[in-house]
Amino acid sequence: MPPTTTSPAAATPGAPTDLVRAVRALARASRIVERASDDLSFADYRVLATIDGGEERASRLSQRLEIGKPAISATVDSLHRRGLIRRDAVVGDARASSLALTDDGREVFERMEGRMARQLELLADRADAPEALIAALASLGDAVDLAVEERRTKENA
Repeated sequence: MPPTTTSPAAATPGAPTDLVRAVRALARASRIVERASDDLSFADYRVLATIDGGEERASRLSQRLEIGKPAISATVDSLHRRGLIRRDAVVGDARASSLALTDDGREVFERMEGRMARQLELLADRADAPEALIAALASLGDAVDLAVEERRTKENA
């Protein structure tokens, strides 16, 4: 469904549209939420969250997060060296490994996610409709997943 706001090109010069304001707010809010944890970077968080969500292979992490394989490999290597994830051999595929959070990784991830969620909650509490804002952001996550899956399907067709 297309946005109901006018396009940035149609806006009054110097006055951003609601859509542009939303993009700017999302960018600023993501930085505030990211700063809530000094344990891990946002890239680390995205990888841990994706592994926690069931993705076990680095190649699938790369596809799901739409991040290049070298960047995923570097993040996975860093998380592994820090003892936050483990790599298990995949039976029948000597080149592949299955990724999972370690106990320490789960503890760091859950602490970080809790702090980030609290920061988002504090921001949302300042909005006109905090619950609606949180629901909209959750829905945005679903839309992102759908867009990634559609792009992957189109590329594989």
